[in-house]
Amino acid sequence: QVQLVESGGGLVQAGGSLRLSCAASGSIFSIYDMNWYRQAPGKQREMVAVITSGGSTNVADSVKGRFTISRDNAKNTMYLQMNSLKPEDTAVYYCNARIKVKLGIPPSNYWGQGTQVTVSS
Repeated sequence: QVQLVESGGGLVQAGGSLRLSCAASGSIFSIYDMNWYRQAPGKQREMVAVITSGGSTNVADSVKGRFTISRDNAKNTMYLQMNSLKPEDTAVYYCNARIKVKLGIPPSNYWGQGTQVTVSS
């Protein structure tokens, strides 16, 4: 059983910062790509940032220069540092990861339950 648990969301004023965490736990053999997605009310879920197991990163144009993704492989944890937040960043943020639970078994896709980020103007 693998779980992804997000934390760090909350209410912040425009221009403020938040740091999200996503901790993976359970029967984990290895973790491949990890991603942050977000979904605003009435909108489709969109990818915000991705980080590979080797540490290569990519972020969406809408958050480039403001959000930074990172991971600590020893802790099976991923982070999203969000600076200069805007009201349009308001959404539920989800973590996603491809995780192999056992040697010889293909990796599967896992999702966290989401954490709300609200940015007031």
